[in-house]
Amino acid sequence: MYYGIAIFPQKRVQDLVNSYRKRYDPHYALIPPHITLKEKFELSDDKLEKTVADLEKIAKQMKAFKVRFHKVSHFHPTSNTIYLAIDHEEPIVELHNQIEQLFEPVEAPYDYIPHLTIGQKMSEDELHDVYGSLRMRKFELETLIDRFHLLYQLENGSWSIYQTFLLAKQ
Repeated sequence: MYYGIAIFPQKRVQDLVNSYRKRYDPHYALIPPHITLKEKFELSDDKLEKTVADLEKIAKQMKAFKVRFHKVSHFHPTSNTIYLAIDHEEPIVELHNQIEQLFEPVEAPYDYIPHLTIGQKMSEDELHDVYGSLRMRKFELETLIDRFHLLYQLENGSWSIYQTFLLAKQ
């Protein structure tokens, strides 16, 4: 079965991001707005229990924190993806790194950049048009990160929460 690990921002941030994702993200109906901590991976049933226990340990050691989304950025030319960038991303990178240590190392095609996707799989012209208009807009959004989720992928491609892991109090 395929799994992934992600953070969902608070509802007001999700609502704003979804107002763009409805139009610009073909994955809009498959998963709510999220910050990916671990990309899609395969996990056998016999390893699931240990993985859950290890994720629980990480959650108990990490304190809740706030993140601020401060501008629109993109991954072009690597990918035609537009996203909300995160100011002071260190706690998310630390959480990502701890989670990655639980798994066999895999050569990633790119460096980990925590972000909140607004649009993806766009044509180059659409990417430049949307980015051009959104970069003029000020984004001052803050969200509390006090949990992360182990997700599993359903047959239709959508993602569902398998288990939620609460971070230690601030």
